[in-house]
Amino acid sequence: MPAQSINVNMADVNSAIYDFPEMPIDVMGLFFFAYRDFVRDADALLETQGFGRAHHRVIYFVNLRPGMTVADLLDILRITKQSLARVLRQLIDNGYVAQKHGDTDRRQRLLFPTEKGRDFFEVLSATQARRIEAAFSALPEEVREAVKTFFIEMTEPSDRHLLKTLRLDDHLSS
Repeated sequence: MPAQSINVNMADVNSAIYDFPEMPIDVMGLFFFAYRDFVRDADALLETQGFGRAHHRVIYFVNLRPGMTVADLLDILRITKQSLARVLRQLIDNGYVAQKHGDTDRRQRLLFPTEKGRDFFEVLSATQARRIEAAFSALPEEVREAVKTFFIEMTEPSDRHLLKTLRLDDHLSS
């Protein structure tokens, strides 16, 4: 049957949000679209280098905290050593990240962004920062703080210490 002759009651299609009154389906949908658009430009830039979102996460955190250990990065990303090893190897081989042994413990592997890695981080972050700034510009300051608090509350309580370690909650007034 041709697509134009399929008889669909649009009220049935559009009412799915009301089938789950106990769930914040609207917020979940808004979160999906916001995240999709938040990562879109970065994804396109990453793709030009043959990278994906895992590479972006490593570049982000290594730039956020230069000298972090591989173990700390594994704790933050919650991925397997094998997954991180593949991504990290590509970033090191392509000159975005440098790996050094710890001064006191030679078994420790410390990660640092290279100049190329810092530059790429800035380019990746610029479009995302503009998107956040544009959204925040439409909000009063107290609502901006509420948005940040919302994200902290969305983080598992057992992981909130990582937000403090990375100083991601420094700008909150509470």
